[in-house]
Amino acid sequence: MPLKHIDFNIDAAQGFGVYKNNIETQLLDYVSSVNISCGFHAGDPLLIKEYLLKCKEKNLTIGAHIGFNDIAGLGYRPMELDNDEIEAMVIYQTGALASFAKSYGLVIDHVRPHGAMYKMASENIDFALAVANAVKKFDKWLTFTCLDNDILSQVEAETGIVVNREVFVDKYYTQEFVPDWENKKIINDEDALNRIRTILFSSQIKLGNGVFMPVNCNTIHFDTKNPNIYELLKKSNEIITPTPYNYNKAELSGWVE
Repeated sequence: MPLKHIDFNIDAAQGFGVYKNNIETQLLDYVSSVNISCGFHAGDPLLIKEYLLKCKEKNLTIGAHIGFNDIAGLGYRPMELDNDEIEAMVIYQTGALASFAKSYGLVIDHVRPHGAMYKMASENIDFALAVANAVKKFDKWLTFTCLDNDILSQVEAETGIVVNREVFVDKYYTQEFVPDWENKKIINDEDALNRIRTILFSSQIKLGNGVFMPVNCNTIHFDTKNPNIYELLKKSNEIITPTPYNYNKAELSGWVE
């Protein structure tokens, strides 16, 4: 069955001090949700404020982009943490962004891990449960965004938290429906656009062996490190009618058909 709505999602405030990714601002007109870095792997107070206000101006759904406390490594280095440390790290970052947002009459909607934390949450059920339970402890109405796979389904079943099932528009996938994390290359624009069409109209994704596999996603993530990201997002918006839309909470309320 064709999807009526899909969320286009990017990360923002992925910098600190004089180090910024200036393309992020230009992308906000083409997405429906934004994950704002919370200061551990990236994001400083002024940058966070800037993107909160930009998201408010454009009426975008806001999420906390949480990561390991590793600004030197941009959060891409894994860490061995116990459950208490994971809980503290998640609640600290989510709480910081939520409080900041409240100051400007905003609320955050979801939490999405970054980098090594994202990869661990998509591969290790114990780690994923620890992160999701920390999110739920902070606010049971927040949604948890992570890779669409069996682990995320188990997290949803065991915690009762609402999940956002995410796929990557520009990463290669293995035949086991796992992003090829070691492959730093991105798929070309035409293949990325075809991936969106296939997701929208047949709820499938093409794997590395050429086989198509069913997907149950409701959000598509665009990597702002992609040098073609601006043109790709513009072209992707031409596929969506009328625009990308983050509808998870709206659907739960019953007013989206």
